[in-house]
Amino acid sequence: MAFALRSTIQALQPDLVAWRRDFHRYPELGFREHRTAQQIAERLTQWGIPHRTGVAKTGIVAEIAGTKPVARPKVLALRADMDALPIQEDNRDISYSSLQAGLMHACGHDGHVAIALGTAQYLWQHRERFGGTVKILFQPAEEGPGGAQPMIEAGVLNDPPVDGILGLHLWNNLPLGTVGVRSGPLMAAVETFECEILGKGGHGAIPQQTVDAVVVGSQIVMALQAIVSRNVDPLQAAVVTVGSFHAGTACNVIAGHAKLQGTVRYFDPNLADLLGRRITETIAGVCAAMEARYHLDYRKLYPATINDPTMAELVRSAALSVVETPLGVVPECQTMGGEDMSYFLQAVPGCYFFLGSAKAPRTYPHHHPRFDFDETALAAGVEIFVRCVENFCG
Repeated sequence: MAFALRSTIQALQPDLVAWRRDFHRYPELGFREHRTAQQIAERLTQWGIPHRTGVAKTGIVAEIAGTKPVARPKVLALRADMDALPIQEDNRDISYSSLQAGLMHACGHDGHVAIALGTAQYLWQHRERFGGTVKILFQPAEEGPGGAQPMIEAGVLNDPPVDGILGLHLWNNLPLGTVGVRSGPLMAAVETFECEILGKGGHGAIPQQTVDAVVVGSQIVMALQAIVSRNVDPLQAAVVTVGSFHAGTACNVIAGHAKLQGTVRYFDPNLADLLGRRITETIAGVCAAMEARYHLDYRKLYPATINDPTMAELVRSAALSVVETPLGVVPECQTMGGEDMSYFLQAVPGCYFFLGSAKAPRTYPHHHPRFDFDETALAAGVEIFVRCVENFCG
């Protein structure tokens, strides 16, 4: 696959692959990325790049000041998430498979760190090509419980204040040689709920003496399906999913207890209060009608990932100059997946985009135990970041 890469960035490809594979062998969960952070800090120190460690526990912030004279120096932040997932890797035919039992980089964050390191090294060596300042944020815990907000609270967007922020996600849902970028909502808000239904158990042959938690839970599941179809504009996108339903122990015993777990996804921030409220009202109404009690734990995790139009155009322009396939830039690439990059985008104008990385001939999806991506995309990610820096910072 051909990319329009400058020779100095193309020459980084072997190092990018080596770094990525090292991180892949040693995955770490959120806020426990101690080895990962140490490896990043050691390379930044070796290159002489100023940086802070221990930001929001395991995060790192590198700061590179350009030397090109500009009328108004700007500050651009680049974000890379570092954490892995609690998944047992099943890639037995690769030399860099995870060495940590039950842990795996199954979403591409190892590649994100490698791209950010390559970008940092290139920018440090070519400071004359841009003015202003570039902050590179190595963020912990994107997969949970969320490291973006703690980094913001630690002041990473201040001193000097950030004018814009960019981030990328290697994306196996797009073919290699494409970039997914759009203004407005890219990824969905993520909310979860857990509902415990308290009925009254008894004998399966004497139902009149019971309050059947299975029946109550089933009514709730079906009633929740009407929330989107009858409360949300059909031209908008939203999802209410009950993914877990546990109740009962035997065929002739009516369960007095059931537990439901689900997730809520949407793009429009105006739906934030509506969906949670209607879920609460629906559960309360069904339980009242069927004489059951309930406990509901409703949690808002990440808001929608919404790109600033100007920053999205910055990425689109850079991507068009790098990708060389008929598909090129894919503008309509939304997903109901969520991202805590959304917190950065709420704080400053920015853009989050997808870098196609599907690995032929077999492409496994993100969070799959056999997930892998085409490492050719690594140098392309560096090139796009660098061109965005040069255009944004003059």
